Amino acid sequence: MLPAIVLQLGGGTISIVLILVLLLAVVTVYQMVEIVNAYEKRALTVFGEYRKLLEPGINFVPPFVSRTYAFDMRTQTLDVPRQEAITRDNSPVTADAVVYIKVMDAKKAFLEVDDYKRAVSNLAQTTLRAVLGDMELDDTLNKRQEINAKIRRELDEPTDEWGIRVESVEVREVNPSQDVQQAMEQQTSAERRRRAMILEAQGERRSAVETAEGDKQSNIIRAQGEKQSQILEAQGDAISTVLRAKSAESMGERAVIEKGMETLENIGQGESTTFVLPQELSSLVGRYGKHLTGSDVQTNGEGTLDSLDFDAETREMLGLDDIEEILGQIDEEAEVDVEAMEEQAQAVKHGDNPAEIKDPDEVIDEMDDEFAGGDGGGGATGDGDSQSDSK
Repeated sequence: MLPAIVLQLGGGTISIVLILVLLLAVVTVYQMVEIVNAYEKRALTVFGEYRKLLEPGINFVPPFVSRTYAFDMRTQTLDVPRQEAITRDNSPVTADAVVYIKVMDAKKAFLEVDDYKRAVSNLAQTTLRAVLGDMELDDTLNKRQEINAKIRRELDEPTDEWGIRVESVEVREVNPSQDVQQAMEQQTSAERRRRAMILEAQGERRSAVETAEGDKQSNIIRAQGEKQSQILEAQGDAISTVLRAKSAESMGERAVIEKGMETLENIGQGESTTFVLPQELSSLVGRYGKHLTGSDVQTNGEGTLDSLDFDAETREMLGLDDIEEILGQIDEEAEVDVEAMEEQAQAVKHGDNPAEIKDPDEVIDEMDDEFAGGDGGGGATGDGDSQSDSK
């Protein structure tokens, strides 16, 4: 009976040993096989000694005495915590950034630095504070690309020794203190008000010049019209005067004829039968008959009333033959002046007039230059102000 019991115990022991051996084999195979992903590399150490880098795929390593350390070979993002800094002009600011890195040499990253991510993050923090401290407040707000480039240059040298490449640095935001922000808002508001006042003054000046040009054009046209009217009125007065003189002469001659006829009538009523008539009286009688009957009978080439037509000398004196020419010259001069004035008005409208109205942006730039010169020295400010007043 005793051997049977021993046999049974021996069979159970063998089974247990076989199971243990099988488990040991499985564990050994598991320890020997190392699967590396396609986007990483792993550093292999045996008994604490660095051996090699394991490439992506299946790798066999010594079991139980080896360890591997994975390194992601893709571009990685490190968030730099918000940092406080004092700018060169003693203005407090806060800033944060993002750093993009990539492991270029996994062996250096394993042997040269303890934790490359933490090391790069800490180095980026100190570099960010140093770069902001070397710049003016306005530069920190406006020259974002320059800040990024400076931080990247500062990180390149030490990270190269660690097998890390800094691909990019991006400062996300730079915020001054609350008091500085309020002061900047007031400065911006004042600058905008100044620009608005300059633009308004330029607009009023241009409007005044255009109004003056319009009044000038209107006055010239009105003066040309008055000149033409006066010439025509003077010509009319001269013609009217000559016509009145001719009419008065004709009426005087008719009165003489009628007086002579009354005298003849009185003579005819007398008792005498003999009459002596002067030659002038017979001429008057003939002319009177021509005047009453409209006949063409003439006495010795005389006897007709003088025509009311002007002789050549009178027409030349009055300028009757030159009226059309004078009016044509007046119209031509007025037309030329109007066209010229229209061109001037268009020039004023487009800002090309002789008044030298400057563009508002040019005026603002000049004032900014004068203001910048004034900050450089008290004398320059005084000169700029006096020049500005003189203008």
